[in-house]
Amino acid sequence: MMHNTHTSQARRNKGLPPTRSGAGAFSGQGAQCLRRLLQLLLLSLALVGLSAAALESSVRPGINAPFENPELTQWIEAFEREGREIWDKRQEIVAALDLRPGMAVADIGAGTGFFVRLLAREVGADGRVYAVDIARNFVEAIERRARQDGQDWIRGIVNPPDSSGLGEASVDLVFTSDTYHHFEYPQSMLASIHRALRPGGSLVIIDFERIPGVSSAWVLSHVRAGKETVIGEVEAAGFRLEKEIPLLRQNYMLRFRRP
Repeated sequence: MMHNTHTSQARRNKGLPPTRSGAGAFSGQGAQCLRRLLQLLLLSLALVGLSAAALESSVRPGINAPFENPELTQWIEAFEREGREIWDKRQEIVAALDLRPGMAVADIGAGTGFFVRLLAREVGADGRVYAVDIARNFVEAIERRARQDGQDWIRGIVNPPDSSGLGEASVDLVFTSDTYHHFEYPQSMLASIHRALRPGGSLVIIDFERIPGVSSAWVLSHVRAGKETVIGEVEAAGFRLEKEIPLLRQNYMLRFRRP
């Protein structure tokens, strides 16, 4: 104690502040370190909490530009026409979904809504159909038609490009037709769909066959990924491929299960 006292007195005589020794010095330095560690921990937690979309880059920037403000009549003529395989096979496609009255289903990329109306007939008034699309014009038109038809179990959702907009565990089946290649953020979208599906629920994807040397030049340039790539991406998101439904030729139809 005498040594510390003499040292402090000597420092004062030289015009220097006394030293902080022992537990007091350690406490000050330790508190500063702890504050810094806490800041780093909070920053790390914030980074972990960022949405996948903030970390995932768009795989096809601009692919959805035509649907930012679509003209409804134009797209009805494009989507609901004889010779388009999806339109020609629409009844068979819906039958293959094995829907039951009372189910909750979602059509992601609902477009002009022709599948939405068919799905609504299958699940009935005790069920629920969510018409999901990034184009507000499409969703509002679907809702108007639903009111006219008395199908008040149809609900419209205008979704962002990285999410389905569906609530957690809200649906039994998610259906998407010629839309997967429009997913700008497939990892984020698939994670959102996985959360929205109830355990044991199904994800059904219809999209263009993309086969070099076989598919049209338009498909090869417009469609990002072929069937095997899509299967790999969906399985990596926590789904299990249940079966391929051999109903279409220009497109494939895959049914996945959420465990």
